[in-house]
Amino acid sequence: MILLTVGDLLEIKDQPMGLKLLAGDAGLGRRISQYRIQKSGLTLTGLYENVHEGRIQLLGQNEMDYLDSLPALRQKEVLKGVAGKGVPCFIVTRGLKPPAALLELAEEEGIPVLQSDEISSAFIIQLHHFLEFNLAASTTVHGVFMDVLGVGVLIIGISGVGKSECALELLLKGHKLVADDVVQVRRAHANVLWGSCSPVVQHHMEVRGLGILNVAALFGVTAVRERKRIEVVLELVEWDGSVEYDRLGLEHKTYTILDIEVPLLTVPVSQGRNTAAIVEVAARNFLLQEKGIDTALSFQKKINADLIRKRLRGNPVDREKN
Repeated sequence: MILLTVGDLLEIKDQPMGLKLLAGDAGLGRRISQYRIQKSGLTLTGLYENVHEGRIQLLGQNEMDYLDSLPALRQKEVLKGVAGKGVPCFIVTRGLKPPAALLELAEEEGIPVLQSDEISSAFIIQLHHFLEFNLAASTTVHGVFMDVLGVGVLIIGISGVGKSECALELLLKGHKLVADDVVQVRRAHANVLWGSCSPVVQHHMEVRGLGILNVAALFGVTAVRERKRIEVVLELVEWDGSVEYDRLGLEHKTYTILDIEVPLLTVPVSQGRNTAAIVEVAARNFLLQEKGIDTALSFQKKINADLIRKRLRGNPVDREKN
């Protein structure tokens, strides 16, 4: 289960929402379990049944104006009623000064009160994106994740098959590294998977014989990405002469991650094969297919149409045999 606390909001890298803690630091460990944000609105009138446990409560200009119209005792009463429904924290937007009753409640009940200078609409969008990504179902996959021509290619295979060497060659071609060895995968939307790297090893990769490399330092900051959508899984396998590999591209296999099926390509690796070039072409072919151009299918249709024409007019070779 994903664990996200109020304290995590204050540790967001570069803090684009400008969050500041005003009161209730004893409750920074409170859990946030829902990515939707709730504007308190009518709940401040006493409709506490509409308050959702684990959902952040937002106080904007309208809420502040309404609270200011109430006596101090009534302010505290309604805020306590909202807080009692399992609210992780209150966030005040527009840099507004919260009423003293809210700050007192925060200290008494250990419910953090945060503040942002952003207007409510802009703040909700930013926080929603952050929560949706960080509360999504997640897993880890052993492999190398690259951005190749804008396509998120997850390269998997047994240890030593050449995944990192392939990634290194792709970097030399100008493509981007997202993660090496351990790829963190999150299901942020119903049919979208995002891959990223652990902050501890971010922008680094291991190459046998060279050790740990800092990709950002070697190739520049444009050679790395924080995260990318996973669009193709490419499995590197050792060449086996007894196995019949797909030669036409008509097989459509998938690889399942977090119940999402991603197109899977199996590429046999042998001495002399330029694996990086194959990965790059696979990305180009994926972009074509996204535009509705399936080369293998078009080729098959062309062959089938040619065979039908020959049958209809009679194959000259068949007539000579007769």
